[in-house]
Amino acid sequence: MVGLLAALLLATVAVAVIWKGSTHFERAAARLSRYYGLPVAVHGAVVVAVGSSFPELSSVVISTLVHGEFALGVGAIVGSAIFNLLVIPAASALATDELEATRSLIHKDAQFYIISVLVLFIVFALGATYVPGGTNSAAILTPELAILPLATYGVYIFLHQQDASDHVSTGAVDVDAHREWGVLAVALLVITVGVEGLIRAALTFGDIFETPSFLWGLTVIAAGTSLPDAFVSVRAAQNDDSVTSLTNVLGSNTFNLLVAIPVGVLLAGSATINFLAAIPTMGFLAFATLVFIVFTRTDLELTDPEAYGFLGLYVLFLVWMTLESIGAIETVREI
Repeated sequence: MVGLLAALLLATVAVAVIWKGSTHFERAAARLSRYYGLPVAVHGAVVVAVGSSFPELSSVVISTLVHGEFALGVGAIVGSAIFNLLVIPAASALATDELEATRSLIHKDAQFYIISVLVLFIVFALGATYVPGGTNSAAILTPELAILPLATYGVYIFLHQQDASDHVSTGAVDVDAHREWGVLAVALLVITVGVEGLIRAALTFGDIFETPSFLWGLTVIAAGTSLPDAFVSVRAAQNDDSVTSLTNVLGSNTFNLLVAIPVGVLLAGSATINFLAAIPTMGFLAFATLVFIVFTRTDLELTDPEAYGFLGLYVLFLVWMTLESIGAIETVREI
């Protein structure tokens, strides 16, 4: 009982540290975007998304290099993507009178995000089929395979760079760029410390309940590291900036899938993914993605009933993971 309470306390403190670092990051990123005259869509999909995804990137790096738990980092990425798609838009919609989408968001950012899910699944399949040692239950990820998602993200950046090159800035703003870059660096360091505490708490939960670390990555670490995205998106929605609110979600997920996981592979040299666990969870992610696109495309807005539908779907996901953790069902199987 003492160990469980200590882990809960550590997780709570870690989430608070991540939230604090993310608050300062969001302010510095917004000022720098105005200073460099970036369009709103690029600010949300690239600048804010990459920065608010730093906790997820840190979870892969730390879990791989420090704890030798690459699966924990992957679980955090997939779980975070599900949290971002279902909880953050719902919270943003409920925090404001109306959360509007745009055709550009649906036709570019959302569709490219679908491509990122497909590319990651293809990489897993290639690792299980064509890499020596890969089997129907285990995918071996190599640096060569990691190039595919990284190159795909390069295309994503290129598309937004084209938008930025066509954008005409409304004028310079009085910002101390050097100071804001310093705040940005310190904020990322604070976030890293918080992520390390969250990972240690998740590993402790796994030991106490004798459950796979992958499941705790899908839930505890995923929700904790997604707080920066939630904070940024809800804040943007309250400021009547629906574009940043939604593009942050899609841009963050695209970065997580196409950059964070490959970075973990490159750092580890090679990594093994439990294909039996990846298939059902990636399937749920794909389903959540389709629901997100259908709901946001309908009348190009997210209504309160649709927001509650998102939250209900996420609760269903948590129930599924809870039943897995206690051994009641075995759809997410271990090797």
